[in-house]
Amino acid sequence: MPQPNSDPLLYLPQSTVETLLHYYDYPHPEKLGQIIEGYDKPHALRTAKMCAAVAKHLGHDQDRLHDYQIACLLHDLGRAGLDQKLFGRIWTWAREQNVPTRPAEWRAVHPETEYGQETEAFWALYGDQITALGMQDNDWTREQVEMRLGYGRRLRRQVKKTLSSLKKHRIDWSIWMEKVVLYYYYPEQMQDQPPWVRELGEILVACEQLEAYSNRERGSDYYNRNQESFSEAFLYLDSLKDKGQLGSRVLSGLRTLTADGIFDSILIDARNGDITDEELRTLRSINRETHACR
Repeated sequence: MPQPNSDPLLYLPQSTVETLLHYYDYPHPEKLGQIIEGYDKPHALRTAKMCAAVAKHLGHDQDRLHDYQIACLLHDLGRAGLDQKLFGRIWTWAREQNVPTRPAEWRAVHPETEYGQETEAFWALYGDQITALGMQDNDWTREQVEMRLGYGRRLRRQVKKTLSSLKKHRIDWSIWMEKVVLYYYYPEQMQDQPPWVRELGEILVACEQLEAYSNRERGSDYYNRNQESFSEAFLYLDSLKDKGQLGSRVLSGLRTLTADGIFDSILIDARNGDITDEELRTLRSINRETHACR
């Protein structure tokens, strides 16, 4: 195995990290020769660092951490080619209208929808409203919908494009890696998986959501959010625990490392360096506050 990166939270050499993140770059479908640079690269890298730290804290071995971090770096590959403005308009509107934005949530509201056809169902119900907002009814707009409601389908399509390149770099994409990456959107697909696979899926959900809730750029571009809150982020993680998607062991590990300051530089980076002393004190006390309210 190649020597790890000098960054203590990376278990992959820098060249491998750069190769994996390059897969997020996407040929523009309407502008020949133009590349849409992967929007989610910084988020994916920060998330992968956090995930490996939590997994190590919970006792997973070095070889597993190596493969797990590969999966975490590619966890948003299904959104390669994301059109910032178009994606943001669609999903900001959806949230304002209380339209479900994840496959499981969609099927709970629309149980008649055939499994895997959530994107098509969305367009059948709301296509007229989307076009009334000035967005075109074309493949590119529908792909932006697929990036959330059809995420599993689009992820597999993007991974398939990278398989030959992955093999050249001696990287095997395993079924457990797919299960881990898709756990947030498709928790039902984790059934019958070994406990360690589910735990890695839980870690990815927890770390990815903590970073996303702290990410100023994504918040502004995706949801017209103008303020981030670490307290709100952990409240959301608590709600996922209440729903059964996160376990106490994973959430406790994440809180412990956060309170110990392991993720300070990552979260500060997610905020573009804009973080107050009060917010840092919130991070220091996050574990103590949890035990006090449980």
